[in-house]
Amino acid sequence: MSPVSAAVRRRRAVLLASTFIIPAAFLVSKAARAQQAAPAQLPPIEVTEPDDQNRTRAKATGDSDTTRRRAAPNVAPSNAPGGTGPGSSATGNETVASSGGIVGAATTVITAADIAHSPLQSLAEIIAAQTPGAQITTLYGGPVAAKTTVDLRGFGAFASANTLVLINGRRLNDIDMAQVDLSTIPLNSIERIEITRGNSGAVLYGDNAVGGVINIVTKNGVGGPPVTARVEAGFGSFNTRLGNVSTSMSSGPWSTSFYGNAIKTDGYRDNNRYFQENAVGNLNYSTPGLSAFLTVTGDNQELRLPGGRTVDPSLGLNELSTDRSGTSTPFNYANQQGYSATAGFTKTLVNGVDLIVDGGVRNKKQQSAFFSSPTPVPGLYSSTYVDADLTTWSITPRLSVKSLMFGLPSQLLTGIDYYDAGYQQNRGAGQGLAPWHNYDLRQQTVAGYFQHTLGVAPATDVSYGARVQNVSLSARDNFDPTAPFNTDIGALPLNSNETQYALHLGLEHRLNDVFTLFGRGARAFRTPDVDERVSSGPSFDADFNPVPQTFQLKTQTSQDVEGGLRIKAGGLQMQSSLYLMDLTNEIHFSPVLFYNVNLDPTRRYGSETSLSYRVNDSLLLRSGMAVTRAIFREGIWAGNDVPLVSRYMANVGLTWNIWQNYVVLDATARFWSERRMDNDQAGTQKPIPANGTIDLQLSGQYERYFWSLSVNNVLNALYYDYAVASTFTDGRFAAYPLPGRTYLLKAGATF
Repeated sequence: MSPVSAAVRRRRAVLLASTFIIPAAFLVSKAARAQQAAPAQLPPIEVTEPDDQNRTRAKATGDSDTTRRRAAPNVAPSNAPGGTGPGSSATGNETVASSGGIVGAATTVITAADIAHSPLQSLAEIIAAQTPGAQITTLYGGPVAAKTTVDLRGFGAFASANTLVLINGRRLNDIDMAQVDLSTIPLNSIERIEITRGNSGAVLYGDNAVGGVINIVTKNGVGGPPVTARVEAGFGSFNTRLGNVSTSMSSGPWSTSFYGNAIKTDGYRDNNRYFQENAVGNLNYSTPGLSAFLTVTGDNQELRLPGGRTVDPSLGLNELSTDRSGTSTPFNYANQQGYSATAGFTKTLVNGVDLIVDGGVRNKKQQSAFFSSPTPVPGLYSSTYVDADLTTWSITPRLSVKSLMFGLPSQLLTGIDYYDAGYQQNRGAGQGLAPWHNYDLRQQTVAGYFQHTLGVAPATDVSYGARVQNVSLSARDNFDPTAPFNTDIGALPLNSNETQYALHLGLEHRLNDVFTLFGRGARAFRTPDVDERVSSGPSFDADFNPVPQTFQLKTQTSQDVEGGLRIKAGGLQMQSSLYLMDLTNEIHFSPVLFYNVNLDPTRRYGSETSLSYRVNDSLLLRSGMAVTRAIFREGIWAGNDVPLVSRYMANVGLTWNIWQNYVVLDATARFWSERRMDNDQAGTQKPIPANGTIDLQLSGQYERYFWSLSVNNVLNALYYDYAVASTFTDGRFAAYPLPGRTYLLKAGATF
């Protein structure tokens, strides 16, 4: 890369940063003057709580005084470190009456108590069961549900690239296509999950926030007891064994916490063994004017890949019926190791003005092997081995300014995001053999953003914001034509530089103490990830002669509008909204052409409703329903459904504290309609059938001891939620069957 282009890029970054910092400096001076004039008066509007500055950019829904959940008087809180245990307050996922997060957006919060009481064992399933419109796609199921994708607002096969996942407000989505595996996050480390649906999170968090944002806020031990500990062990179906441990210590301004878990299972299907270890450690320093933190994580995952079960009526073949749990790929696997370290501080500059700086490094290594033959022997067209290494550095300084603007309460959040990612991938016929391709990609992202919330009236809040983001990519393929079993050709190099933007405008108006109206409009974008570029084409010409790949794809953009109503009346809480989203250049893999393409324009629209009702201190009822339409609005498939998106989804559940925490019953039922198979854009194949599951959990606590027994898929439904249709044979498809009834027994103690 030339020195001139590097200098231009540096100047662009400086100009971009100053665009957002200069207005902030103006508001800092106004805040300082307001402090001198009225030191005891601060605006009531908040974007983050004081102890949350390093953990989330949008204030947690339900954390304000007017919307804080009420603990049942007859339910004692657990003394588990930093959070709740199975016998803690059974509040459930009650819909809040005021968003408290991004103004105008549809939001959901899932608390640590909700997670502890859920009969579901995987984080992805818990999110889907308590978030209207959230759909999951899992290939393996079971107590872990590794590699399960959460789909917000109907993106099907590319849901993971359109749903942004954060830990404490910092992005987990990498520049490769490997989805964020929620199973690598210890459930006992989570304080709450904040889910913002639609485009509005793109201003604060950037790329990938098209369908929505899932922000996982972890416990940190701040303000807790001097020393606490929690241990738990369990076993269940498919020879599943697990262990969880957590501990925290607090002394003066210092606190530390550790959360770890390990799980091992044979899995439902042949060649479906799974082993995983996860750990999260925190060190925190907290005083009124200064707080700092250090968070370190690590994970190790080993997963065997059983592949799909083939159905072909023309051959009289139906492996779903004859050998549902079998495998046609007995030697395929995918392993992953990762670590991260993040540090930062929050410094109060003047009353109402906080400087927040954090940065870190995240590394992920992956190894996977695929054999199309029944033996693990490298061969021509029959095997692929991939070894990838991705390292991402980041620094994200920002300012939070609370002041009065024209006499109105004002909150401004503005900052700069810088990410520098380096990706290397070796792809060849087998481990130990010279690779065909050695891909080397480097991506740098610089963004400036602001989001301003203004209380224009006592009952009305307005929020507006913008982000400008520059992405610079350099991609090379160090191709080796002499590598064993090589039939490919190298990709052409690419140097690209692109600037995109995101917008948000939101409004909330409280009609009275019961009813709140909200609405918003937003624009978001998604930059192609490196795997999509590696697999972009064309790979073959019209005569099926190989041609070089190009790494080139257009950036996907989306615009959406949404409006809704929140209700809070006694024990009743409801949130309902309607939305419309139009997308251009949506990215999809074409199995006919064997490379990624930009689709014709698509559209999402629908409705989402969540409802909860606290009958009394011991019984909470909840439900949710969504209608999701994802269609092509132009091109040869105009009017057809986007594959892998169910039109209708619903869930109902209850939490019943039967006997003073000694016995608590939790039940969840989920239902979904049929969906088109992957690769069936034409809508000619038989769809994936509609189905549903019922999950139950009994749990209890006696003094420091607790236990739970979960039975999932109680009615033993034999279903699958992912299948891919054949490109060349009508009626032929491969499905990934999921387990029937399973159980998991856990017990533990707190100290």
